[in-house]
Amino acid sequence: MSAGPLGNASESSANRRPLRAWQEAALAVYRARAGVGARDFLAVATPGAGKTTFALCVASDLLREGVVRAVTVVAPTEHLKRQWADAAAQSGIALDPDFRNTAGATSSDYTGVVLTYAQVAAHPALHRLRCERRRTLVILDEIHHAGDALSWGDAVREAFTPATRRLALTGTPFRSDVNPIPFVTYLPGPDGVTRSVADSSYGYSDALRDGVVRPVLFLAYSGEMTWRTSAGHELSARLGEPLNNEQTAAAWRTALDARGDWIPAVLAAADTRLSQVRAGGVPDAGGLVIATDHANARAYAGILRRVSGTEPVVVLSDDPSASSKIAAFRESRERWMVAVRMVSEGVDIPRLAVGVYATSVATPLFFAQAVGRFVRGRGRAETASVFLPSVPTLLALAGEMEVQRDHALDKPLREPDAFDDAALREANRRRDIPDLPEQSFTALGSSAHLDRVIFDGGEFGTQAAAGSAEEEDFLGLPGLLEPDQVAVLLKQREAAQLAARRKQERGEARGVSSGRTTQGASGQAVPAARAAAEEGLDTDSAESRPTHEVIAELRRELNRLVAAHHHRTGRSHGMIHGELRRTCGGPATAQASAAQLRARIDTVRRWEKPNHG
Repeated sequence: MSAGPLGNASESSANRRPLRAWQEAALAVYRARAGVGARDFLAVATPGAGKTTFALCVASDLLREGVVRAVTVVAPTEHLKRQWADAAAQSGIALDPDFRNTAGATSSDYTGVVLTYAQVAAHPALHRLRCERRRTLVILDEIHHAGDALSWGDAVREAFTPATRRLALTGTPFRSDVNPIPFVTYLPGPDGVTRSVADSSYGYSDALRDGVVRPVLFLAYSGEMTWRTSAGHELSARLGEPLNNEQTAAAWRTALDARGDWIPAVLAAADTRLSQVRAGGVPDAGGLVIATDHANARAYAGILRRVSGTEPVVVLSDDPSASSKIAAFRESRERWMVAVRMVSEGVDIPRLAVGVYATSVATPLFFAQAVGRFVRGRGRAETASVFLPSVPTLLALAGEMEVQRDHALDKPLREPDAFDDAALREANRRRDIPDLPEQSFTALGSSAHLDRVIFDGGEFGTQAAAGSAEEEDFLGLPGLLEPDQVAVLLKQREAAQLAARRKQERGEARGVSSGRTTQGASGQAVPAARAAAEEGLDTDSAESRPTHEVIAELRRELNRLVAAHHHRTGRSHGMIHGELRRTCGGPATAQASAAQLRARIDTVRRWEKPNHG
């Protein structure tokens, strides 16, 4: 039986690197589709899985078989143009990363060119003519960028409609707008919503199972934030507590202010974690801080200089040497890089193991791209650690790392759990635009506490002050661990902390019952009603626990149970929470009372019983 125009599956170019199982499978699907005359192919694979290698294998085969004579790669950024050219050279394909529209042509030494989407949009007719003159394979890297604006989508469609073959790649195929992406197939689903259809999909959970990518440990930090409004009012709020959108934005930006205590504490914790990873088996491990703007990036670099004793690499969006700095950092053993937007998508620095999400961009697309910088594994048992603000939108995204979304065309522009990708476009602009007008508020002060650790959809840990032994329990996890070992250690750390807390509360309860005042580590009297009850003491004489402590523990317990139900059933966290709300009543988890949370916990526990249903 003929294998189609690409030849047999066993054929390969002399310098082709060994392929992963998903790449072999995707190539087989590509050959089958090519055999029936398909021109377009969409491959969706999680960051770090090897989309570039797959695409260059396709290109090598098509060139060898004479199906195409030229290759054009379209990438989102200038830095990625050179990265593509370097990778192609290793596959024996010479691509020109310095091609300019004004030149109109390139040297005959090259098999093709690498462009940005902006270049294509600037002169689509030129690139259409190039495709018409030579049989061309067009590789559209991170194809979702072709939907960033109607003009970009129209330009890509105009330029590459004559192409002999088109190969679209993406690691984050979801968007919250409804601009159709060129050369992507859309079909209606059972729910009537028209969604994008991939020819090959390889998600984060698949790659994690195969050991292709690292598992990600998210360390979320909360704390008290204080700011002054433009009207002169001083407000305070705890980061992560239920707030309106304006309050959340102000508290979040206050946390990211380098003059407060939150950022220095989190950067110090991240540097401690980086030292542990380096000492634990990854000696060249690097860290990356993703900053919102130039001023903050420079301020964070100064803090890291004091904390780590080394000079961080700073990469700014308007720095002409940004690409060379990133390339040099990739090959070095330097500890830290601080970047503004330049390291968001496609940039390959496999030694990155610790990250700090110090930006106020909250779109799923940007978050996935940012976290994707840390999941590129080089061997089994490596774990990535990402520090982030304890903001509900980010916590939800961290808890659903394994969820894969397709691009839906006919859903509402705004859904309750969706975010506007306009923020992503703003975040990738060369000019810095703050999320709130500078005059709308003034950050006055902040503190930092380790709120929770998120891993594999579950939440672990108790509130821990920055610099405390409890925080160190999690920062000191070994640098090389298999995913199941990470989960076991996190549970052990949490159990030890809860046991220590119960022991302390029992002692405090005895002190309260005998008329003594017991003080905790903070110097404040610590409530002990629960411990007193456990000891059979008179609870009327003990202080009640603060409501926020009770609710925080109930939320963590509910989220753990929901994560366990997700892994048993495959249903998304959002679907499970939605059914619990319908069954038990009440508002969303962030606004639910203690009684409502307990009802949901009891319900999901009943679901987990073997005879349920």
